Amino acid sequence: MATRSKTWLADKLRAHFPTREEMASNRYLAPIAHRFLNPELWRFTRRSVPRGVALGIFAGFIIPVGQIFLAAFLALPARANVPLSALVTFVTNPFTFPFWAIVANKVGNFILKIDIAATGGVAQSEMESGRWSWFFELFEGAGVTVLVTVFGFVVLAVVGAAIGYLFASFVWRIMVARKRARQLKRMEARLDERLGA
Repeated sequence: MATRSKTWLADKLRAHFPTREEMASNRYLAPIAHRFLNPELWRFTRRSVPRGVALGIFAGFIIPVGQIFLAAFLALPARANVPLSALVTFVTNPFTFPFWAIVANKVGNFILKIDIAATGGVAQSEMESGRWSWFFELFEGAGVTVLVTVFGFVVLAVVGAAIGYLFASFVWRIMVARKRARQLKRMEARLDERLGA
């Protein structure tokens, strides 16, 4: 019989996640497969779930290809929930990527314009003419839009990971509190039943 976790959602998610053995047998993960067998990385706990969500969001935004493997590698030293971190990377997928690219571009434009306005254009002229000119020449062929979008994705990765961590912690506490409240009601009902009899 499968063990039940603290929440109904964790039980449902576990049914659809790959097993530890499936992840460990992946040829790309073979060099560190022995680490994936650590049961601590597969438990749904109040610490591992928010870490897994944060790492999944970070990996999903920071690189568009191979994000699942990045999330799995980052989950090992962080002691995060490995399957959850791999699942959350799907926040960016081929269907949602155009939307996120537009958002990243807008975020990058917004932040970089604030920086230019705050420095009065001095920093921009220094970077374009000084020792950073090679950097601008590198992106000149691809256009400034690519640089701004990449910067926006970095911002989304960092900010999204922080928000994901806080949100997952909050949701976890609510779910555990509800489960405890239900257990207390059941215990009270049983006690009333015994005292009434």
